[in-house]
Amino acid sequence: MKFELKWLAWEITRRCNLKCVHCRSSSELEVKEHPDFPLEEAYRILDDIASFASPVVVLSGGEPLLRKDVFDIAQYGTDKGFRMCLATNGTLVTPEICDSIKSTGIKMVSLSLDGATAEVHDNFRQQPGAFEGTLNAARLFRENEIPFLINSSFTKRNQEDIPKVYRLAKELGATAWYLFMIVPTGRGEDILKELISPEDYEKILEWHYQMEKEEDELLVRPTCAPHYYRVRMQRAREEGKRVEHRSLKFSTGGSKGCLAGQLISLLDVDGNVLPCSYFPMPAGNIHEQSFKEIWENSKLFKELRDFSSYKGRCGVCEYVNICGGCRARAYAVNGDYLAEEPFCMHVPRRMKVEKEEGR
Repeated sequence: MKFELKWLAWEITRRCNLKCVHCRSSSELEVKEHPDFPLEEAYRILDDIASFASPVVVLSGGEPLLRKDVFDIAQYGTDKGFRMCLATNGTLVTPEICDSIKSTGIKMVSLSLDGATAEVHDNFRQQPGAFEGTLNAARLFRENEIPFLINSSFTKRNQEDIPKVYRLAKELGATAWYLFMIVPTGRGEDILKELISPEDYEKILEWHYQMEKEEDELLVRPTCAPHYYRVRMQRAREEGKRVEHRSLKFSTGGSKGCLAGQLISLLDVDGNVLPCSYFPMPAGNIHEQSFKEIWENSKLFKELRDFSSYKGRCGVCEYVNICGGCRARAYAVNGDYLAEEPFCMHVPRRMKVEKEEGR
């Protein structure tokens, strides 16, 4: 596997007008400890990245639309040849925002939708009106012919809504629907007891596999659920079918589960380069090193790319090369990012054989 930076989530602000229960950065409207960096620094960062890679760059947060210069950053990235995208909760989208999205060359916008009703979504986002804000944003994007995808995060409090949210995403005209299985980082640490059980996790991935086989319009993919690739391969083999992987121009398009520090990364507002959006341990800081140096030489990234160093069931699993287990979830639950994926129920073939042989 070639480890090229293909997709970068960039936290350009930690400020947010919502206070979602699962927020990885514990964002709030007033943030004193993690201030926004100046526009000139944004330009320098894009120059730095462009010197060695050409990833999809997703302007994220917090809520990126709270930065008045967000579209200056987007325009500069577009001019540098990056495929620029925007991740928003949707509540601040207006016709004027749509005009700026189009004029600055943003190719894709992601919206958050965590329930099929205002009751469920607003509870998850801890803000009345958040649901209507997302629906309004979707309407404006359709009217302005702006392609958008929908990200949906689930815990026990909203897992029953999964099929309904999927259907609603289609009705809203989304290009893709990403089902996120929560990783308990940031504010998400407060809802550890709400994590979907391993048994239900497996059932949801089975449901997704059956749904995906029949889906011919919407592009779908579970996210932060790496063992879905194990499920797909197992079921396809049982059915005597070849596993096919559909990809998106604005995604990594990979056919592997966990890509943290392998093809993707997060750059936070303080300049820390992290393996993914849910992995709180930095590999380095761009105020001290170039992005290239961090990407190619950091100890953390090298360890994540060495599958032979994985422990427990992941370390002996026949699917480690296509799954890898969620390294962020292993770190959050076990305190060890090389530990086995804590929410996977698969027993590796090698362990079964050893048990049968009494070893």
